[in-house]
Amino acid sequence: MLVNTELEWGCVLNCGNLLLIGTPIEDPTHYRTGNPPRLNLSVRLTTSQNRICLTVTTLILDNSATCFWDVGRRSTRSNSQALSSLWINGHVPRYREVDLYPEESETSLDALSNQFNKFLVEAHRLKSLYASQITLLIGLETEYITDLDLVGLENLLEALGGRVEYIVGSIHHVNGIPIDFDLPTYQRALASFTVEREEDRQEAFLSAYLNAQYDLIRRFKPEIIGHFDLCRLYTPSLRFGDYPAIYEKVKRNVRFAVNYGALFEINAAAFRKKWNTAYPAEDVVEASQQTSGLMFNSADRLLQIIHSLGGRFALSDDSHGPQAVGLNYHRLPEYLKTVGIFELWYLQNSTTPNAAGRTIQAVKLDGEWLDHDFWREGST
Repeated sequence: MLVNTELEWGCVLNCGNLLLIGTPIEDPTHYRTGNPPRLNLSVRLTTSQNRICLTVTTLILDNSATCFWDVGRRSTRSNSQALSSLWINGHVPRYREVDLYPEESETSLDALSNQFNKFLVEAHRLKSLYASQITLLIGLETEYITDLDLVGLENLLEALGGRVEYIVGSIHHVNGIPIDFDLPTYQRALASFTVEREEDRQEAFLSAYLNAQYDLIRRFKPEIIGHFDLCRLYTPSLRFGDYPAIYEKVKRNVRFAVNYGALFEINAAAFRKKWNTAYPAEDVVEASQQTSGLMFNSADRLLQIIHSLGGRFALSDDSHGPQAVGLNYHRLPEYLKTVGIFELWYLQNSTTPNAAGRTIQAVKLDGEWLDHDFWREGST
């Protein structure tokens, strides 16, 4: 769960650009993934208690911005609320200069790697400092542009060991081209498939995305599957069920992730990208309801697919900056009720290694999530 709007705001683990402490910008939708740089860090919050609270201030570290938490009894809508668990992850470094975003043109690959390492050092310092007040889980979010990224991630995980407590498995590129930076870049990724019919080109694009996702989750078994259907960011009306072969690949990926115990994020960032739903869209979530006795027309419903195959869900704001922390969380209850999701899960440390060998496990939030005080008190 996430803090409400009376929170003091500041820099939220942005290791690529300096964001000064202050109130959110007047128009949060002004933010886009390409600005500030992609070495930004997402925030995912959960609670297992009836207390939610967080104050974020800024700490400058070698011209990059990390964060400092002052966790305590801040004035929220209810003084009895406090945050109990905070998940923080950063995008891994990239390994080719061609993969840098325009605003990173003067940034070296070594500098990006150093920023990521500094993030881990600072995040773990804060984890220890506030261990008696809050559970901080430190992780990373994947990139898969070429095979170099997978080899690099393997080496990174081997070197870092337990300092990476969990992984968010995400795909942001197809044929080495970003698919979520802006519409022209997405169109370039789509055009990279040299087939005659537009429909065939779209199917080839979706197939490449889902194959990359499958390779990633098989190899690393991420605890969280990030924005499952980012591949249709600019085509939100697209339905996987219109492409039988794609639909089968969606089910293949979901089934594999479910079998080893992954959580699927309900990602509110889609709302600020002009979607009417979170990621994943209802066609992914709702097919899952079949096994719980709820029947839908699931031929093209993604959220249903996940649920029907036993998938479990965690909330995410995918914030990338203070202006987007908790943004559009107020729209999640109605969406989740509409698609029939009545359970939410979160991560916590464990003494037993999971399928990937990391000592982290998924835990169900006690009770019905909609009855939690957070939703009655209001959200951002």
